[in-house]
Amino acid sequence: MEVQQWWRMKFSFRNATILVCFFNVVVALFLIQGFIASTYTRNKPSSTHSNSDQLSYIKQSEEIRLAMVPLELIKRVKEIEQEAYRGPEKVQQKDTRQTAAVDLSKRLKDFRSLNDAASLKALEEWRKRKMERARQRQLEKNGTASS
Repeated sequence: MEVQQWWRMKFSFRNATILVCFFNVVVALFLIQGFIASTYTRNKPSSTHSNSDQLSYIKQSEEIRLAMVPLELIKRVKEIEQEAYRGPEKVQQKDTRQTAAVDLSKRLKDFRSLNDAASLKALEEWRKRKMERARQRQLEKNGTASS
């Protein structure tokens, strides 16, 4: 009987609570250490290889960005701004530009009219095909309904 009483004294509710609390503290310390270690490794560069990869990626993206800059367009806009500040131009230059603009507008109108005619023709053909399919379906329906 003395062995059973010793056993009960050793594992009382108080001792079990202390044991569980101690286990919780140890687990919490391990978790805190893990968070601190992961934060440190995220901030620290992992290796020079990944650093060089990042640098090459940055260089490539800069080259692509610079290649996409419309330099010719920017130059032309600056030229136009300078022309606006210069004052009146020669009448002959205005006439050539005006005739070029009129010619361009005529071409666009002709293109639109041809495009509209072609699209109207295609639309009409599509309507005819659709109506023919609807008639065929109606005939098939009537044929199956009557038999």
